[in-house]
Amino acid sequence: MIPERKPMRLRAYYGQVLRWLLASGAAALTTFLLAWLHTNSTTAGMVFLVLVVWSASLAGIALSLYMTTLCALSFDYFFLPPVHTFQLVGAQAWVAMLSFATGSLIVSRLAERARRQTLEAEQRQTDVGRLYSLSQEMMLFEDADRLIRSLPGLIGRIFALEGVILYVCDHDRFYALRGETPPSIRAHMQALTEGMNPTLVPLAGYRSTSLTLGMRPVGALAWRPDTLSREVSVAIAAQVSIAVARSIAMETATRVEAIREGERLRSALIDSLTHELRTPLTSIRAASTTLIESGGLDEAARIDMARIIDEEAARLDMLIGDAVEMAEIDADVVKVKLTPQNPRALLDQAVEESRKALAAHKVSIAAGENDASAPAWFDAHLLGRVLRHLLENTAGHTPPGTRLKLGCARNGDRLEFWGEDNGPGIDPHDLPLIFEKFYRGKRSAGQHKGSGMGLAITRAILKAHGGGIEAANVPGGGARFRFWVPLIEREPSRQ
Repeated sequence: MIPERKPMRLRAYYGQVLRWLLASGAAALTTFLLAWLHTNSTTAGMVFLVLVVWSASLAGIALSLYMTTLCALSFDYFFLPPVHTFQLVGAQAWVAMLSFATGSLIVSRLAERARRQTLEAEQRQTDVGRLYSLSQEMMLFEDADRLIRSLPGLIGRIFALEGVILYVCDHDRFYALRGETPPSIRAHMQALTEGMNPTLVPLAGYRSTSLTLGMRPVGALAWRPDTLSREVSVAIAAQVSIAVARSIAMETATRVEAIREGERLRSALIDSLTHELRTPLTSIRAASTTLIESGGLDEAARIDMARIIDEEAARLDMLIGDAVEMAEIDADVVKVKLTPQNPRALLDQAVEESRKALAAHKVSIAAGENDASAPAWFDAHLLGRVLRHLLENTAGHTPPGTRLKLGCARNGDRLEFWGEDNGPGIDPHDLPLIFEKFYRGKRSAGQHKGSGMGLAITRAILKAHGGGIEAANVPGGGARFRFWVPLIEREPSRQ
């Protein structure tokens, strides 16, 4: 935390007083030692000159002039004849005094210049280090929006400033190190970016500069106290301008990419549904045409045509249901409604609702593990949809007679469900991609019907529920799906 200004001023004042007292004491002690040793005037003049140079190199021109005056008076009073008087008698005394005074002034100026150059070099080195630290810390931010929000704090901490305010034109927002931005500063910084005269608006102790990239204004920066050099403020403004412009460019690119991705997904959805819908419609039309135009069909043929119509109509219903579910998820209208449910009962219900798809498979449900049959709070409707998608997906990608085992368990702070089969498993190439929208594995693309949305829907539903899902192959053959949601054993409002 930056110290308050008043204690800093008091410390600086007391430090200055102490330096002047030490200078007076050094002059008095030097005079006493030279007089006690009965030093001649030449030696005394050289010692006093060294003392003046030392004070100029350490404390600046003001203290060195004070030291020059003290040393000149001591030199005249104790070492130039007639001693113990302030009178100068003879040309030699005048030459000695004038030489001492002139030499002291010259070396004081030279020492002061060297001291100032040393301080400036040290300050430049410090400023370069701070600018480097600022650039390094700015590079650590991968989120451009978070970088802009953090910039006032970074600048204030690195350059020891009390207040920093950043204004970004494209966002029309102010980001402050602490507190709210006063209206007067808002007006001043907006005037900077709009090409108006900012001096018409008071700045309340802040120093400001505009942020530009090329000829385009991107914002404004204000800070206090006014301790930054012009070169440093220009360098900071340049770095911040680049960061703001980069953030705006990344936001624009993200929006464009999101629009492009949305268009791609819509095109993929339309293409997929068009292809998938035409197949059952073709079958339905062919079967219905046969029923209408072929009057000589026997009862078995008519039943076969009706069965085709029923199966393909059910497939149409499934495709439309998947499309509606995906639209709900993309529109972020999926709402989780927690109610106390029995996890084991959820498995039984899902198997019962999927019995038609699982007719050729052998399904078993493991006994409740870790008291998995005890009630827990979750959305049975959403998790039921997840289980039905997984069961139908397994039934469609495994041969008849495949064994399917289901189970659930409490595992720490998770309520987990799992399903395992002894079928052919998942192609290792497909495994990382099976939860992506419209993805259909190479092995199943030409063999199994589907829109490629089922597993993407399950992942999106579980994400909305605060959970997740993963798939893996079982050693020895088969696949295993495992998904989980947060384990809530008491009513959420009463936890």
